[in-house]
This record gives sequence, C-alpha cells and structure tokens, in this order.
Amino acid sequence: MQVSDLSALNTQVLSAAFLLSVIFGAITQRTHFCTMGAVSDVVNMGDWTRMRQWGLAMGVAMIGFAVMASTGLIDPAKTIHASNHWLWLSALVGGSLFGFGMVLASGCGSKTLVRVGGGSLKSLVVLLVMGLAAFATLKGITAVLRVETVDQVAVEFSTIANLPYLAAAAWGINPAITGLVLGLALGGALVAWALTGPEFCRAGNLVGGLGIGAIIVAMWWVSGHLGFVAEHPETLNEVFLTTNSGRAEAMSFVAPIAYTLDWLLFFSDKNKVLTFGVVSVIGVIAGSAVMALWSRTFRWEAFGGTEDVANHLAGAVLMGVGGVTAMGCTIGQGLTGVSTLSATSFVALAAIVAGAVAAFKYQIWRLERMV
Repeated sequence: MQVSDLSALNTQVLSAAFLLSVIFGAITQRTHFCTMGAVSDVVNMGDWTRMRQWGLAMGVAMIGFAVMASTGLIDPAKTIHASNHWLWLSALVGGSLFGFGMVLASGCGSKTLVRVGGGSLKSLVVLLVMGLAAFATLKGITAVLRVETVDQVAVEFSTIANLPYLAAAAWGINPAITGLVLGLALGGALVAWALTGPEFCRAGNLVGGLGIGAIIVAMWWVSGHLGFVAEHPETLNEVFLTTNSGRAEAMSFVAPIAYTLDWLLFFSDKNKVLTFGVVSVIGVIAGSAVMALWSRTFRWEAFGGTEDVANHLAGAVLMGVGGVTAMGCTIGQGLTGVSTLSATSFVALAAIVAGAVAAFKYQIWRLERMV
C-alpha cells in the first residue's frame, strides 16, 4: 500500500464513522433511546420498555461482534477492550461515579450530545465540563490519582479477560468457537427477552434497539476491518487507522469528548488530527440536530436555577472522571465493550446502573425532605 492509498483509506474510515454517528444521533433523538431514561422508567414507573430497547441493542451488538470475530473480519484480541488485566475496581468505582453523575446531569455522554443537537444549552455546559474532567483523568491531576489507586488493583489472567477467551482456556478449545457460541447465546437471549415484552414490537422501539445495535456492529467493522492495515508503508507495522488507542474501537463518548476539545483548542497544531472518536462526537450532534429540526422538536433549553446548575456541573465532573476510570460510558462499556463479552465491561455496566439507581433514590430522598 502506498502513502497516497493510506490517505484515501483514512478519509474513508473517518467518513464512514461520521455517517454512522449521524445516523446514531438521529435515531437516538427520534426514539429517545437512553440508558438513564431506561433506568428511570424502571425505578420510578416500573416500565421496562426502554430497558428492553437497550437489551435489544446489546443483543444485536453481541451477535454481530461474535459473527465478525468468528469469520475473521475482526480480531477480538486487538480491540481496545482486550487485556489480560481484569480492572474490576476501576470499572466498579468509575462506573458508579458515572452512573450517579449521569442522573445529576440529565443524561449520559451520548444523551448529552443528542441534547446539545436538540438545543440544550445546559447540555453544552455539561459537555464542556465533562470533557475537561475526562481530559484531566486521562492525563492530568485526576489521572495521577486514578493510576495510583484503583488501577493498581487488578486480576491478571494468562489470556484475555473476556468470557470467550477465559472459557476457551478453561475448556481447552478455540476462542473463536466459544466466542461465537457465547455471543449467539447471550445475544439471542437478550433479543428474545426484548421482543417478547408486552407491546414492545412497535416501530420506535424496534428502530431504537435494532438500529443502535447495528450501528455498534458497523462501527466495529469500520474500525477493526476497513481501517486495519497489516503493514504501514512507512513503519511496516500493523495499524488501525484514525483510532486514539491504536487498536480497534467502536463507539464511546467520554474520552472522545476530551479528544474533541483537545482538537478544537489546538487546531493549528498539525499533530492534532481528526480521529475516529472525534468525528463520532461531531456526527452524533449533527445527526441529532438534523432530526430535531426536521421533526420540529428543536428547542433552546437553559438552566432552571442555581441548584440545577450545581447538579449538572457536579454530574458532568463525575461523568468525566468516572467514564475514563471505568474505560467507557453507557455506550463505550454498556454496548461496545459488552459486545466483546469483556469481563471489565460487565462490571462497569453493572456499576453504572447501580450508580444511577442510587442517584434516583437520592433525588427522591431530597424531594421528600423538601415536602
């Protein structure tokens, strides 16, 4: 491959990631696909509809990733979620902080981007503060705290810390086989659970669940297959084009928001280039804005008062710190990471849900005290 060909492929990868992110933003805006909303509906109303949307998306993502891995379209060992270290404490602490913060901030990272596209000025503030907190936890003061505390606690395995590789090591069989079996079994069970819900099979729910799940799968293909170059013409090393981690990535919205702010602030620095994560952030906002304008739901939204400002600022900080510590958000770990059946991702997802439930209970307690 020539350098000119590499440049053209780089453009193709970024264009594909942007287009898929635009669709993601449009679907999320239209269907109200939201993790915080799903947890809220269950806790406050006992309504599992949006949680089934989430389960459907997760099942589709699991099945899609398993099929691609089994056919060699993507290598599970070369994804950002593949590691011999099970960082369970980082996932637990970070996920809990993120889950609590997303309730205070009225939505997770992806929902914040969607709300920005829909005209929410307070979500724009959340985005900026979350990005700063995330960057500090990647490379700044809270990064030192993270590395010297929770990241020190891990379980090291002789193989990758995800269910297919751990099962393959225990049973002495090929991880591709266990990955396909587990992916189809767990993903199929989630899809079946979602589709058999009372009155679930309606257009909005199906578009939300199937559409978001399919986009996660497509993003894996773009990053892990289309963007994979076995031998870079200059370094002669294998490379995954445009990713910040240098490995295959799909969707996530905490660290990429930090990288987006970095790209904007240091735009004149030629070392700061568009990446997979940055175009994903921009694409979600653009897709949400287009859908909001088309459906005439675009509305300017501001803070309701001092307490509203304080809650959103606190929530943004918790999401930025927690999302990086947990190595992902509701999308980055809850869909993208879990689709690889990563052990760390399952802990992070459970902690995010637990943190959100705790935040809702806190809000209910606050309201009861005010009465």
